[in-house]
Amino acid sequence: MYKHHRYPHIIIQQAVYFKFRFSLSYCDIEELMSIRGVKVYHSTIQRWVFKFSKDIEHNMNTRKRQVTDSWRLDKTYIKVAGKDRYLYRAVDKQGNTVDFLLTKRRMKGSAQKFLNKAIGNNGKPRIINIDKSGANTAGIQTWNKRNMTSKKIKIRRVKYLNNIVEQDHRNIKRRITITTVFKEFESAQRTLAGIEIIHIIRKGQI
Repeated sequence: MYKHHRYPHIIIQQAVYFKFRFSLSYCDIEELMSIRGVKVYHSTIQRWVFKFSKDIEHNMNTRKRQVTDSWRLDKTYIKVAGKDRYLYRAVDKQGNTVDFLLTKRRMKGSAQKFLNKAIGNNGKPRIINIDKSGANTAGIQTWNKRNMTSKKIKIRRVKYLNNIVEQDHRNIKRRITITTVFKEFESAQRTLAGIEIIHIIRKGQI
C-alpha cells in the first residue's frame, strides 16, 4: 500500500493519525512533523489522507468486533461547501458504532445505500429503531422486498431509544465543528471516515 512513496510508512501513518485524531489543520501537522525532524508539505499530508483513508476503513472493518443485531439508525447534517449534506450513522443498543455514510441527498436511495453498506460490513440486524423519517422507512422496506428469502428486518419507532445515536452524533460533530470547513464532498467523506475510525478505536471495538 505504501510502495513507491518517498517517506516510510510509519511517517505517513503518523501524519494521517494526527489529522484523524486531533483538531489540527494540515499546516499544524506540517509544523508538528517538522518539530520531529520530518520535512513534509501540508499539501502532501492532505494527499495522504485522501489516498489512504479508504484502505484504513477497509482494514478497520476486517478487525472490528461484531455488533449486536439491534440497531439505532439516524442521520445528521454536515456542511460541505456551504451546503447541507447528510451523514447516516447507526449504533447498536450498546452504543457501538455499526457504520456511517455521507450522502449528498436525503432520500430513499441514500438510506438504502447506507443500509447495504452497513449490512455488508456487519451482517443483517434483527431490528432497526428509527425516527419518523420516510426515507429511512422506505429504505428498510425496499431492502426487505429485495431479500425475500431472508427474514425481514423489523422497523421500530421509539423516540427515546435513538438518544444513544444522537449523543454519538455530538462526539463526531464536535470534531467537525473545530476542523477546517469542508470544501469538497469526497474530501469530506474521507476525512469523516478517519474521524469515525478513531472514534471506533476509542470505544474499544477493534
